[in-house]
Amino acid sequence: MGYIVSYIKYTDAVTTKSLLAPEGSTELCTLEGVTYVAIPDGETLPENQPAEIAASIETVTLTDTLKASIKAASPHCALIAKRVEQKIRDQYSQEDEFYFARISIGVLTSQYTFEAGEADAVADFGVYVEECRQWGRDQRAALGL
Repeated sequence: MGYIVSYIKYTDAVTTKSLLAPEGSTELCTLEGVTYVAIPDGETLPENQPAEIAASIETVTLTDTLKASIKAASPHCALIAKRVEQKIRDQYSQEDEFYFARISIGVLTSQYTFEAGEADAVADFGVYVEECRQWGRDQRAALGL
């Protein structure tokens, strides 16, 4: 798992000064003028940062609120979520998911009894979905989230 740094970009009429980051780093988002960048595990920032931004660079200590804000604003996290959903849809349609939800709720509320094979189908679906979701969690963890 990598770590996250924050900094404030410098912009004037002619130029923008950004963080010099190691290869494989990912700019996550900018919130209220502060830009957040995921640095890969084992990498460090170069020392020769632009003078205009050097004083603003900080290693981020993630709070639950900040983590949620970065995840909500990051196009990379949005793409991970889309890929998780696509992985699920590769095996199961949305109609399948609705069907499993309906019959599972019916069983939980004692309004329905599984027919032959349905319990196994619901269990298989649940296992597959959790594998997909774990892939997404692993991708976000690689970004320090």
